[in-house]
Amino acid sequence: MNEEIENILYREGIVLASNKKRAMAFFIDEMLLSFLLVIALWDSFAQAVTMEQMINITNTFVLEYMLMKIIYQAFFVMQYGGSIGKIVMKIRVIDINTIQTPNVMVALNRAIFRVVSELFLYLGFLWGLLNPERQTWHDKTAKTLVVDA
Repeated sequence: MNEEIENILYREGIVLASNKKRAMAFFIDEMLLSFLLVIALWDSFAQAVTMEQMINITNTFVLEYMLMKIIYQAFFVMQYGGSIGKIVMKIRVIDINTIQTPNVMVALNRAIFRVVSELFLYLGFLWGLLNPERQTWHDKTAKTLVVDA
C-alpha cells in the first residue's frame, strides 16, 4: 500500500471500504439509475413490441444516460460524500488531500472518469479490485478513497 495513504488512514483512524460493500453500492446505484431510465422512457418502452426495439430505444438515449450518471454521481458525492448505494452500504468518498467530502471539481472529475471506466469494459473497476488502496481509475484521477462511514 502507498505509504502516504497508509499513514493518513492510520492517523485519522479510517478504514478502507471492502470490495464487497463497494460492489453492492455499485449494484444499488445501477439498479436505481436503470429504473429511472425506464420510467423516463416508459412511453417508448410501452410501444416497443420486440426486445430489439427496446434495445434500440435504450441505445438512442445512451449519451443522455451517461450524462444522468455523471450528474447523479457528482451531485451525491459532492453533497453527501457518496451515492445512494454508498449511503445504504455505509461507505463514503473522501478527498485524500483534505480527508473531507470532495468538492465540486473533484466530484465531477470522479464522476466523469467513472463513466470512462465503464466505457472501457469496466477495466477501471477491475483495477480497483487489484489495487492495495482499492482505488479505481476514477479514484486515482480524483485523488479520492472510499472508506467506511
